[in-house]
Amino acid sequence: MNHPNQDGAETCKVVAPTSREALRLLREKLGPDAIVLSNRVTAHGVEIVAMLEGPAKLPATPQAALALAGDGASGLQETLSMRGMAEEQLAVQSWSDRQRRDPVRGQLLRTLLGAGFSARLARDLLENLPANQSQASGMEFVKLALSQRMPLLEDEAALMVEGGVYALVGPTGVGKTTTTAKLAARCVMRFGAAKLALVTTDSYRIGAYEQLRIYGQILGVPVHAVQDAAGLDRVLADLRDKHMVLIDTVGMSQRDRAVTEQIAMLCNASRPVKRLLLLNATSHGDTLNEVVQAYRFGEHRTTGPDLAGCIFTKMDEATHPGALIDMTIRHQLPVHYISSGQKVPEHLMLVDRRALIDGVFQAKSRSAWFVPGEADLAEGSTGPGNAAQVVAAEAVSDRLRLQCQQLIRALTHNAQALAANASALASAQIGFDETRILWRQLGDDQVTGKAIAQTLLSQAQADIASHGGDYLLTIHGEISPDAAAPAETRVLASSLLLSDRNGLPFAAPHQLLAAPAQSGLSQAHWVQQLPLGKPLVHVLTRPPAAEQLEAWQASGLLWAVCGSASIRIIDAASGAPTTLGKLAAGLTFGTAQAITYRGKPALSSVAQARVSLRGGPHDDPAAPAMVLRCVVRRLVDAQSGKTLAHNYLLASARVEASAEQMAQWPAWRSAAEPYFKLLRQGLLQLGDGGLAGELGARKRLLVAGQAATTVFRLLRAQDVWADTARKALAQLAGRPVRPDRPVPGRALFEGLRKLFALLDALATEDAAPASHTDRAAARA
Repeated sequence: MNHPNQDGAETCKVVAPTSREALRLLREKLGPDAIVLSNRVTAHGVEIVAMLEGPAKLPATPQAALALAGDGASGLQETLSMRGMAEEQLAVQSWSDRQRRDPVRGQLLRTLLGAGFSARLARDLLENLPANQSQASGMEFVKLALSQRMPLLEDEAALMVEGGVYALVGPTGVGKTTTTAKLAARCVMRFGAAKLALVTTDSYRIGAYEQLRIYGQILGVPVHAVQDAAGLDRVLADLRDKHMVLIDTVGMSQRDRAVTEQIAMLCNASRPVKRLLLLNATSHGDTLNEVVQAYRFGEHRTTGPDLAGCIFTKMDEATHPGALIDMTIRHQLPVHYISSGQKVPEHLMLVDRRALIDGVFQAKSRSAWFVPGEADLAEGSTGPGNAAQVVAAEAVSDRLRLQCQQLIRALTHNAQALAANASALASAQIGFDETRILWRQLGDDQVTGKAIAQTLLSQAQADIASHGGDYLLTIHGEISPDAAAPAETRVLASSLLLSDRNGLPFAAPHQLLAAPAQSGLSQAHWVQQLPLGKPLVHVLTRPPAAEQLEAWQASGLLWAVCGSASIRIIDAASGAPTTLGKLAAGLTFGTAQAITYRGKPALSSVAQARVSLRGGPHDDPAAPAMVLRCVVRRLVDAQSGKTLAHNYLLASARVEASAEQMAQWPAWRSAAEPYFKLLRQGLLQLGDGGLAGELGARKRLLVAGQAATTVFRLLRAQDVWADTARKALAQLAGRPVRPDRPVPGRALFEGLRKLFALLDALATEDAAPASHTDRAAARA
């Protein structure tokens, strides 16, 4: 049944046996743009009332799109803002699906939102929640995560000893004068009234000075009133012998332009003034966010002295105090004190981190009108008794998808630049397309970890065939769980494959969870069994134990170790014991080659010899010595001829690569070492869940390994396209780009994730079904 409403929009009510059937009927009648107004389960089935709004009107031109985004902002900033909105819509859609699959996560989300936390922080906290948690253990995980993120004044004694000038700032009615008196009382109890002075800049509010003067008289502390910057400078100069000066400032709305003038007066005073922002615990989260942003730097400034911290006021009146903690985490604003009453000084307290967080979830409100409920979040189970919730969830999902597509269409004016960056990354042979595909498959339950491992192996085989030489180098590293984890917890043993031609990293075909004592050995033998088409040389940081060397020798495993000048050896030519450093002094080096070493011109030359390792005093002298290849690389300053460094490499005698080629292996191994830190960051981006004991762990490890390889290649690339791509990804991640510093790997991971989401949205838009007009035309 269809009816036009008072605005001319068309409404429709359908009743069907199931929610899916009801939605199908609605789509047939109104199309995918319909908005669900109500839904309920009746005796006759699921009843849904929906409305069809007018078609979304998008900007006619790219310039109009930017104009609608806001006055005075640059095109780049607005583009990034809309990109962020699109990415956020995709994230919300994915999150809703995840909540329906994990009811405990949904319960925790409602608890966080009910306590006043923002949806963004709530999702962020729950992103790394391990699977199969109970409500109690999940709540403990959330509280611990909040405790770790919330910044606090850790040492009040240090603050009091340091002293200085502190200004209490904030909006009207937040309790600045009372809090100033409470803080003054704590100072007096700490070091006496003679070392403290009070100042007020509030000449607007009737009785403001008189109220502070009365407090001063009670405490025995002088009170001074100032009206402008010149007066403040004079008073601070007169009070230079005071250990601490507290300034009670005039209250201003965060939207008052005079806030900028007040900040300028305090920041430009003759003595350094530290600002403490007072936050009203009864305020809405959006209001608190505006207050913090306004009082940090004012309306126009983006640099200068930041806030020293904040004080929570009116905590005894708060119904949803989680917004306060959310704000301190969002802006990394240390909490100095909590004020929860009018008594001086009893009601100003230092913060007990855990007690504060526990209290946030214990806060009770007589009204729950503004707390999302089950139906509001559409997170009920998918059973027959929750059909209405399922309908609402599916409608929300469709609505978000439509909004995302509209945002992508609004981004058309910059889609070419987005596609150009993606094309450059895809054609650069850094594994971009492969990483994107695997990243998408991570959430596909039909794709197994075994299938991903086989994909990575095939990719590695293709890379090695195209860019490999005579050998394949492999290096091993470990990523340990949290330091607080038990010692017997498994570690992630990772291997990285490198070309012996140029040190180029290949795909990571395997990541292994193993016991700490066996991780390196297990990984070496596992990689050795992979059908990679080239003999492997395991490049190590230190010589293996004698028993391990013998085992490797017997199994035919090839290895090379980056040595130091102090390693004891026996010169195979003379049989004399010596060290690598002394041996190098008597070697004849080949023709020098011009290179750049640490940014300066240098000459590189190579020598080699046959040696064996000297054992300890208890080794069997009759045992035959294992003969090894020794390659030494000498680096000399091109101008002065001064020796800059020696690089030493010991290798299996059966490694037949040229000495010049082997001499580069230590440098390549050193350059590849950051890969393992990138792998850890990749796991954090994907949610590693402690690295073990969770479904899908193997898939995450493999995808993180591939993503780390792509980011590592991008970091090492020196071409112009690479610099442009790195900056673009950093901007997508919302990270500032500094010309004098490289883009960090973490920013590249975040940028890749957002780029993948935008590209998927663009692909979805390109492949979207025809519009209502197109379908009508087709039928005609």
